[in-house]
Amino acid sequence: MKNLLIIGARGCGREVFHQVKACEGYNTEFRIKGYLDDKTDALNDFPGYPPIIDSVENYEIHTNDVFVCALGDVKFKKKYAQIIINKGGEFISIIPATIKIGLNTRIGKGCILTRDAIISCDVTIGDFVSVQAYSVIGHDARIGNWCQLNSFCFIGGSAELADEVTINPGAIIHPHRKVGKGSIVGAGAFVTKNIGENTTVFGNPAAKLI
Repeated sequence: MKNLLIIGARGCGREVFHQVKACEGYNTEFRIKGYLDDKTDALNDFPGYPPIIDSVENYEIHTNDVFVCALGDVKFKKKYAQIIINKGGEFISIIPATIKIGLNTRIGKGCILTRDAIISCDVTIGDFVSVQAYSVIGHDARIGNWCQLNSFCFIGGSAELADEVTINPGAIIHPHRKVGKGSIVGAGAFVTKNIGENTTVFGNPAAKLI
């Protein structure tokens, strides 16, 4: 039996706790050991959650430990996951048993998917990608590593997101469009043209934030 540690005990971490319990393998292949967070009182007002065991920096990995990174900010997610990777830690993906995933879709390690998301056929999802509730990913889409897809976003068929992209709630990526590495798409934006690297866009049609 593997012992799962959730990195981050704030709001996202509390949500992930509930998602984990709906996943394949819960209590048969892995159980929840607790949280890693440097804010030791983060759960003081939230009863019913597993304990905060240690900080990411100080935690010593034990046999059978596995990890998932429940941080919504791409930069922080990458920073703290990398600390565990450098210590030799193993990340697993959280995939609810009831999620709708199409044929031939490939999902990397360390991903967090919600049961209310819809992922079509022949999609490629990289490592450490989070897909939040009611998001839709169309056929043949390509999602790079470390991406954050927030609730109610739509990624059209054959669209491509490079690494470290953030898609905020309600945003739409038109089919066949590309979003460059490190870019941010604002809430409710409609992306009709390709977006370069490290660019923030808002609006309908989406335009670069000045």
